[in-house]
Amino acid sequence: MGSLRPMIVHAGRYLLWWRTLLDRATAILHLELLAAAIESKGYRCIRHYQADDFPTWVPLLWILAFSPDDHVRLTVSVRATAGRKWAYYETGRGRHGHLSPCGDTERAADQVDALLKHRMFPSTW
Repeated sequence: MGSLRPMIVHAGRYLLWWRTLLDRATAILHLELLAAAIESKGYRCIRHYQADDFPTWVPLLWILAFSPDDHVRLTVSVRATAGRKWAYYETGRGRHGHLSPCGDTERAADQVDALLKHRMFPSTW
C-alpha cells in the first residue's frame, strides 16, 4: 500500500475550504476590519459580501485606487487556515496570494497599499 500522506493533505484542503464557506460571518468580520484600515489610507472599498446587494459564495472586498491616468483594483478574500486561524488572500492568485494573517490588520493594509502602489506606478518599483 502507498502512503496516506497525499490523501490526508488533499482532504485537509477540502476541510479548510468547507470551513471558509460555512463560517461566512467570521470572514465578513475580518473583511470589515481590513476595509476600515484601508479606507483610513485613502482607498475606496466595495463590499461584495452584503447579501442584499451581491449574494456570492465567498465574501470579497474590492479595493480601488485611482491614479492620474487610470484606476487599479485588488480583490481580497479571507480563507480558513490550519490551526483554526484565518488569513487574507489576493483572490486572483488563490492559495499563492497570501497577504497576511487576519490577526494583523495593519500589516495586511500595508501589503495591500504596497500592491496597489506598484500597480499604479509600475515604473517606479
